[in-house]
Amino acid sequence: MRLLTAPTPNGWKVSIMIEELREHGHPLQELEVEFVDIGKGEQFSPEFMRVCPNQKIPALVDGDFNLMESCAILEYLGEKFPSPLLPLELEPRFEVLQWVYWQAANVGPVFGNKLSYTRYMDDVEPAAKAHPMERFAKEGQRLMGVLSRRLEGRDFVCGDQLTIADIALYPWVRGWKWSKIPIVGIPNLEAWVDRVRARPAVERGLAYGVPSEEIDQWSEARKKQVAAGGSSMAATANLDRGPDAKN
Repeated sequence: MRLLTAPTPNGWKVSIMIEELREHGHPLQELEVEFVDIGKGEQFSPEFMRVCPNQKIPALVDGDFNLMESCAILEYLGEKFPSPLLPLELEPRFEVLQWVYWQAANVGPVFGNKLSYTRYMDDVEPAAKAHPMERFAKEGQRLMGVLSRRLEGRDFVCGDQLTIADIALYPWVRGWKWSKIPIVGIPNLEAWVDRVRARPAVERGLAYGVPSEEIDQWSEARKKQVAAGGSSMAATANLDRGPDAKN
């Protein structure tokens, strides 16, 4: 089994999942991890696109089977390596899955768009960014209100145990300072972020592709590097990049 990934919220979902599965007794000794330099456009290479036609990390190769989309990979790993991270019973399973899908359809796109307009779209005039920044900021706050209400009286999204719902959501919510969608003052959120972060498997999962001393606070050099890479990927001139584009 091979994981093709990079240190981003979607990449960290799967690396955290792998480390949590190891905590649950699945050693995954034959797993190989390959880092894709998205700042250099390696996700557009023919080799990567053979695994992931959507040109985005992460991707998983399991024998002759290729899988893209981070939440699909979480579900696949949860199915293949049974644990409480993905319940076996029908209703508890779909209680978890609905929140995984909620993350994929709502939190990821909104936080990602807010991040792009806030940090990366240097070639767009400020006046043109004003409306989308306001829109995504307000929707991000609304979504965090939904999550806050869900966490009322619960340690984790679906009860007293961490599941793939928490794993899907956590890497995006923990980066609220970078995307500038504040969670301070919204009940339950900071405590949940701290609770998830305190897990040893989460510590190890966040270290994929990042020096241990920068897991919680990037250096100024890394911030500049990520911002430059993000600006390149978000540039209007690159939006039509397809399979025949040069790297």
